[in-house]
Amino acid sequence: MKSVLVTGGTGFIGVPLVEALSAGNYQVTVLTRDPAVARKRLPEEVNVIATLDALDCIPDVLVNLAGEPLAARRWSIEAKAFIRDSRIGFTGKLFDFFERKGKFPTRVINGSAIGYYGSCGGQLLDERKPAGNDFAAQLCRDWESSAKQFEQRGSSLCVLRIGIVLGVNGGALKQMLPAFRLGLGGPMGCGEQYMSWIHIDDMVRLILFVIDHPVITGPVNAVSSQSVTNREFSHILAGVLHRPALFPMPAFVLRLLFGEIADAVLLASQRVLPAQALGGGFEFRYPYLKDTFEELLIK
Repeated sequence: MKSVLVTGGTGFIGVPLVEALSAGNYQVTVLTRDPAVARKRLPEEVNVIATLDALDCIPDVLVNLAGEPLAARRWSIEAKAFIRDSRIGFTGKLFDFFERKGKFPTRVINGSAIGYYGSCGGQLLDERKPAGNDFAAQLCRDWESSAKQFEQRGSSLCVLRIGIVLGVNGGALKQMLPAFRLGLGGPMGCGEQYMSWIHIDDMVRLILFVIDHPVITGPVNAVSSQSVTNREFSHILAGVLHRPALFPMPAFVLRLLFGEIADAVLLASQRVLPAQALGGGFEFRYPYLKDTFEELLIK
């Protein structure tokens, strides 16, 4: 039985991932700041620890998904510093712990995001595209660089550049649904920016896939093969809900409400290809957006 240490295990992606790992006969440990909350959310057979020193042994696999949500608050200087430390600083602390122990996980799966590429219009982006220049892009670049320390100590490293994860229990879709269900949804800005997304089930399946396929290393775009514009996304979502999509949110309003986040996240255009995943043999269960919304929203 392989042992897996998961950070970020009580989050939107973390909870179903831990459930799948546990059901898949992995010995799972979750590192969390709030063990009481983790106990309520996770299967009882999962080991929950509050500090790395509580680890019984060095895990075979480390899955590092910890990090403050990018859009949790406006990007003040203090907020940016906190976001960077929650990813880059924390990954450095993980590395330092294993360095002190003198032994590292055989396989490391580290989080990142398609924000790595910056806003690139309609350009098709695979994993070879260099990093952009905005805060989100440099954050992802530096987070990936921090994770590469594990590779230098012999761990097989895979970095997941995660797109918009779609599920009803969290993430962007949960935030959008109230307005769209009331018929008040619509495109953001011009609506021509590309959105690259993935069904939560495929997100979990992809993590399991790269854990089991250590030959897949380096960056992996965790997105479906069907990017859509924000306008298409809005109309497909509204159509599945049998609602109109007539209320666009002007770019200047988004900038007033969210500041720098508006251009770097909400209005950014990223048309991303999952080249590494497809080349490695991964098969998406939900490659099309309409099917994804129907599976999530029509029960």
